[in-house]
Amino acid sequence: MIRPTGFRMNEQTAVNNYYQKVLENVLPTTVNAKAQEEFDTYVDKLRSFGVNVIVVSDTDDTDTPDSIFPNNWISFHQDGNVALYPMFAENRRLERREDILETLEAEGFTIENVVDYTSAEDEKVFLEGTGSLLLDRVNKKAYCALSPRADEDLFVEFCEDFEYTPVIFTANQTVNGTRKAIYHTNVMMCLAETFAVICLDSIDDKKERKNVLKHLKEDGKEVIDITEEQVNNFAGNMLQVHGKNEERFLVMSQAAHDSLTQSQISKIHKHCKIISSSLDVIEGCGGGSARCMMAEVFLPKK
Repeated sequence: MIRPTGFRMNEQTAVNNYYQKVLENVLPTTVNAKAQEEFDTYVDKLRSFGVNVIVVSDTDDTDTPDSIFPNNWISFHQDGNVALYPMFAENRRLERREDILETLEAEGFTIENVVDYTSAEDEKVFLEGTGSLLLDRVNKKAYCALSPRADEDLFVEFCEDFEYTPVIFTANQTVNGTRKAIYHTNVMMCLAETFAVICLDSIDDKKERKNVLKHLKEDGKEVIDITEEQVNNFAGNMLQVHGKNEERFLVMSQAAHDSLTQSQISKIHKHCKIISSSLDVIEGCGGGSARCMMAEVFLPKK
């Protein structure tokens, strides 16, 4: 997780991230301080449940307002591979840092190989990490909602390189009465080990919706459907993690938790406990939430 030093609403990402907004009751001068406060509380809460969190601070010498969302530029894999991804916003490309790999190696993780897709930026082709890709690492399937930040050909190339079966669809949201592509798959869908949280209504094409459901169900996952309004509260932006003694938790923001019905919460509790933390300023200015803030490390230990 990356602790922010210059967090603010990123004007370069706001062009197709319709979840970002200017916060009327928060002064621009206090946005970063409030984001740091939310970040620190969130990290403390995760650690209190035994979740291993490695925190790296953002640098002061670059303009990286979205550095708090590292899962978009990098992913870590069980075989020691690391993938680097092409980013839509030019100022987000500055988030990629070699020293973060060195930090992980110092923590005892092994990096065998770096697979670098970033040259696709020259062709204006993008695939924003585990924001665009939802990886079912057990069943070796990758789910991707196509958007200006998730290119189909590059997604298929990733799946060939990392040996995943691609599951491709388009997910939309209503913006001023018009259906527009949701910028990241992980806003409308969360994959856990034995269940999935997904906004099926966002997949307008019935064949695509049916295909996504087929893949989830054949892998034995309980499907917990959420509404578009719940997606607006980041109820799709969740991540399952392990705490003490391999205990499973589903991590989400307080806004996401508050938007869930009792029935949905009960379904989640059949599989794991919930950790929630208030991320109002980060969600409002950044247009991302709890899951976006975590780049999960699956690298082998030395």
